[in-house]
Amino acid sequence: MVNLDNGVSESLVKELKLRRIESLEKTISPVAHSLVRFSYGEIVYATRNFSKGRVLGRGALSCVFRGRVGLLRTAVAIKQLDKEDKESAKAFCRELMIASSLHSPNIVPLVGFCIDPEEGLFLVYKYVSGGSLERHLHGRKKGGKGSSTLPWSVRYKVAVGIAEAMAYLHNGTERCVVHRDIKPSNILLSSKKAPKLCDFGLATWTSAPSVPFLCKTVKGTFGYLAPEYFQHGKVSDKTDVYAFGVVLLELITGRKPIETKRSPGEENLVLWAKPYLQKGKGAIEELLDPQLKCNLRFSNQIGRMIEAAAACLTNEESRRPSIHEIIAILKGEEEPVVSKRKKSSFLGNGCVIDCYSQLQQPNNEMKSHLALAMLGVSEFEDDDYLYVC
Repeated sequence: MVNLDNGVSESLVKELKLRRIESLEKTISPVAHSLVRFSYGEIVYATRNFSKGRVLGRGALSCVFRGRVGLLRTAVAIKQLDKEDKESAKAFCRELMIASSLHSPNIVPLVGFCIDPEEGLFLVYKYVSGGSLERHLHGRKKGGKGSSTLPWSVRYKVAVGIAEAMAYLHNGTERCVVHRDIKPSNILLSSKKAPKLCDFGLATWTSAPSVPFLCKTVKGTFGYLAPEYFQHGKVSDKTDVYAFGVVLLELITGRKPIETKRSPGEENLVLWAKPYLQKGKGAIEELLDPQLKCNLRFSNQIGRMIEAAAACLTNEESRRPSIHEIIAILKGEEEPVVSKRKKSSFLGNGCVIDCYSQLQQPNNEMKSHLALAMLGVSEFEDDDYLYVC
């Protein structure tokens, strides 16, 4: 007696795969013509068969390899999505559709893609040679060697450049794009230290800036989640603004968002910084990265960045400034009237106190946020994502 079960099941699997690929191709067809379509063979050749030495980084559901493609041997970063993950096709489509629509000097451009029924899905981005802001700020280099101190001039350039990238995402495209994972490891520096925002794996469209929607699953990185997002799954452009505030604190202090080895009360960067943020320029000595020399020439820039960080970290999403207002603060431009109206809610009255004072209340969900962040340091890598259903 011949058992045909295996043959039938294999044919069904193949048919399902083909249907998924057809559906995928149909979804991306409006933009596919604007990108380079690579074969799987080209991807293998570019990455030297996915050599460990070519790995640039790993995420929760992807791995990024350095490679070279084409006759000109153009340097690229190839993102391989986890082919075993059921959501990979959906994630691939969303990232490809969003990334292909973005054209800004402060955003890493998508070059092309690869779809292979057996081997999975790949996104090909332009390679940025200067490494991540994470590495430059926190000394994460291969071989365990620390990086040289990032000069203040570069830190300020990064702050303004990424703010402008966010302004483009929120207001410069047909549909507002929320990145949802603004952090130093997703900020790359060119050889001339120009900042480039990358990794749109969690990015999503919203109907308009400052119009929030509810997300069933919270996805992001510990230490950067806005209170309304973590607590209620509420997503808007202000979600990115809050995360950018944490990045600004990292640029100012040289510290990570969560460091369990620090003294009690200093483990959480935002909590530690809250008393100083209210002082603005008067807190430079307490907040400034000790590796930086306090140069009077930059004191105004440092003061403005402290003010911008405080504004970004406003607890209430509705009172949190837009990224355009943050750019105005960073550049020292005359603030819009709306910004002046809001100023008392994030500076004079102590926005960060409002944001975290509730941690003292035992039933408040923000306490869980901090507790999870603390646990996350020992249990997760920096690039791991938080999934809360």
